[in-house]
Amino acid sequence: MGGPVYELSDKAKGYQDKLLAFMDEHVYPAEPVYAAQMAESGDPHFHPPVIEELKTEAKKRGLWNLFHPHPEWGPGLTNLEYAPLAEIMGRSAHLAPEATNCNAPDTGNMEVLTLFGTEEHKEKWLKPLLDGEIASAFAMTEPAVASSDASNIQLRMERDGDTYVLNGRKWWTSNALHAHCKVLIVMGKTDPEGPAFRQQSMMVVPLDTPGVTVLRGLPVFGYQDREGHAEVLFENVRVPHTALLAGEGDGFMISQARLGPGRIHHCMRSVGMAERALDLMIDRARSRTTFGSPVAERANIQDWIAEARIEIDMVRLLTLKAAYLMDTVGNKQARTEIAAIKVAAPEVALKVVDRAIQVHGGAGVSDDFPLASMYAHLRTLRLADGPDEVHKRTIARRELRRRETERGER
Repeated sequence: MGGPVYELSDKAKGYQDKLLAFMDEHVYPAEPVYAAQMAESGDPHFHPPVIEELKTEAKKRGLWNLFHPHPEWGPGLTNLEYAPLAEIMGRSAHLAPEATNCNAPDTGNMEVLTLFGTEEHKEKWLKPLLDGEIASAFAMTEPAVASSDASNIQLRMERDGDTYVLNGRKWWTSNALHAHCKVLIVMGKTDPEGPAFRQQSMMVVPLDTPGVTVLRGLPVFGYQDREGHAEVLFENVRVPHTALLAGEGDGFMISQARLGPGRIHHCMRSVGMAERALDLMIDRARSRTTFGSPVAERANIQDWIAEARIEIDMVRLLTLKAAYLMDTVGNKQARTEIAAIKVAAPEVALKVVDRAIQVHGGAGVSDDFPLASMYAHLRTLRLADGPDEVHKRTIARRELRRRETERGER
């Protein structure tokens, strides 16, 4: 993976080989075990023992915290080095990322705590997260406002002596129903009268703080994901002033630091899902016969296979380009590419998965194959971390400014 344009380092290739072996020897065989343990529990948020077994094996193999760019906490891989590993994990997205402690939103929260957390935050929350002992959630989106514009967020964070008092309602707080979730990173408004992008702050809030109530888990196209996507009520939630991350008004700055790498991870996992969907489509087309001929011999199916190969490779290269630019010129200079992959990767993966479902017939929309679940999650990804329209707006505005500059109009 990566090809001659973005050649991987020997270090990254070594991790790639080890991860591929781990997937073949442990992760894929664990998928039916996971399904059986979940079904037997009767609880959509049950934490099956097979997850902990996979985590133990991943640690033993040195496949742990691969996402973390800081050598103190992880292997210190660049975005470009980590991207192909995220793709491999995406082939079993409900198992592999958590098995290697590389699952969202914990990855983003760990990076935030690394960059902006106090020593107390790191000792109490970051280290257990890095060890895979606890889980965390990120509370940003709100049901009462259009959260695609984060300046709309209304949850209040009011200073009262040495404490802050939080009041508001969040939803799509992913991971809040995870059996091991202990802490939230919450974005809210500390200065409603300040400049638009200095009104927001982020704070660390233990899930068991009085006044924090998980109201319900939101289904995704009818699926109750194991980690949960919670609606959470904050009623006079009091936290110490030391709960503040960075400083008052730094919420947007923190969110931008958090979202850049997270989007690379999401997009490469999407590529991995698309690759697995393509494999499933090919296998199904070869094993089924209609009207006297294998489905794989139908011209339209061959078109779908060819188009999938072309489009997956294109979006992979675009994502690797974004990763390379983030590593070399920084997130700000890579904003166009980051926005572009956030639009392109889920779209391509959805198209491939949709066609794989069609080739599978009725089986494709069942839970006998991972395709229906993939489709639901990929469709949701076109809203998560900002809807397509916001990313297209970012690209268009930068392109308009670029042309104005080239023509000497500014």
